[in-house]
This record gives sequence, structure tokens and C-alpha cells, in this order.
Amino acid sequence: MSACKNCGRQLTPDEIAVTRKLINRGAKEYYCISCLAAYFDVTPADIEERIAYFKSTGCTLFSAHSNADAGAD
Repeated sequence: MSACKNCGRQLTPDEIAVTRKLINRGAKEYYCISCLAAYFDVTPADIEERIAYFKSTGCTLFSAHSNADAGAD
């Protein structure tokens, strides 16, 4: 499992995907929602809204993780 580049917290597949979508599709280091929000000077809710938007548009960075999210709990 990947950890946040900034704070070290374990990441969800959505956090990895949104880092790739917003920073660099080829990123090898990722941010949690809170650190990504700080990076862009927005709120964590803004990042969560972007995640929901990207999922709703069928972004393949997120769709590949949808099944993993369902089985993770």
C-alpha cells in the first residue's frame, strides 16, 4: 500500500487516482486528500467533490479502482 508523500498516512485507491489526475498521470508519489488540498490551497471537500466528479464522468483512473474499493471493507 502507498503512503502519503507529505504526512505518511496510508492512501486509498481514490487518493492515488486523484493525485495522478490533478498532478501527473505518471506520478509515483501520492498525497492524501488533506495534503492534496493543502498543496492546491483548497478544502478537502473540494478534492472530494473532484473525486466524485471524475468518477461520474467515467475517468479510467478511478474506474480501475472501483471494484477494489467495494471489496476493501
